[in-house]
Amino acid sequence: MTQPTDLSATSAAKSWQYFAVLITVAAFLLLSKLAWWQWQRAEEKTRQLQQIASWQQQDGVPVTQLKELSLPALDGAPLRGQVRWLSPYIWLLDNQIVNGRVGYDVVVPVQAQDNKFLLNLGWIEGRSDRADLPQVAIPEVIELQGVLRTEPRPFLLGQNIESGNGYPQRIQAVLPLQLAEASGLRLADAVFYQQQSSFIPHYKPVTLPPEKHRAYALQWALLAVAVVFVALAVRYQRGQHE
Repeated sequence: MTQPTDLSATSAAKSWQYFAVLITVAAFLLLSKLAWWQWQRAEEKTRQLQQIASWQQQDGVPVTQLKELSLPALDGAPLRGQVRWLSPYIWLLDNQIVNGRVGYDVVVPVQAQDNKFLLNLGWIEGRSDRADLPQVAIPEVIELQGVLRTEPRPFLLGQNIESGNGYPQRIQAVLPLQLAEASGLRLADAVFYQQQSSFIPHYKPVTLPPEKHRAYALQWALLAVAVVFVALAVRYQRGQHE
C-alpha cells in the first residue's frame, strides 16, 4: 500500500519537473529572441552603411529639393547648399562626451526656401555648474557639409525639454517633431549632422558595426543551446539517482 508521504513526494517531484521544463523553455525562447534581434540589427546596420556609402559617391542633394523627395530614401544623404539659422532657437543636447569631457551637442533649426529642419553643429564643453548653460554663437548663414539622418530615433523616458525662458534650452533627445511643436516651426522629421563648424563634430553614422552585432547574436544563440544542454544533463543526473 502506497503511503501518503510517498504520494506527496512523487507529486512534488513532478511539479518540480514541470517547473524546470517551463523555466528552460522560457530561457531558451528569450535567449533565442535576443540572438535574432542582434542578427536583425546587424542586417539593419549593413544596409545603413551601404546606403551611406552609395550616397557618398554622389555629389549630394540640393537642399532646396529636400521637400520634393521622400525623407526615408534620403537617410545618409549629403546635402548641398546654404541654410539660414532660424533665430533665436538653440537646443543643447545633454550628456554628450567627447575625449572624456562632458558637454552638449548644439542643435538649431535652419531653413532653405520652404525647407526647415534641424542641424546638429557639433559639441561644446559644459560648465561646472549645470545651471549655467554655455552661450553659443550661431552664424546666420551656414554652408552645409555633412550627412542627413532620418533613422534611428532615440528612446526617451521622462521630460525632454527643460522648462525655462529664453535660449539656449537643454534637451535630453533630438526629437524633430517634438521640437517643432515646442517652437511652432514646421520641421522635417530628420537631423543634419554638420561635419565642419566652429564646434567639434563627432557624429558617427554607426557606433556599433554589424560584426559586433553578429558576435552578440552568436553569444546569445550559444547561451540558448547551453541552457537546453544543462537542463538535459540535470534531468539525466536526477534519473540516474531515482
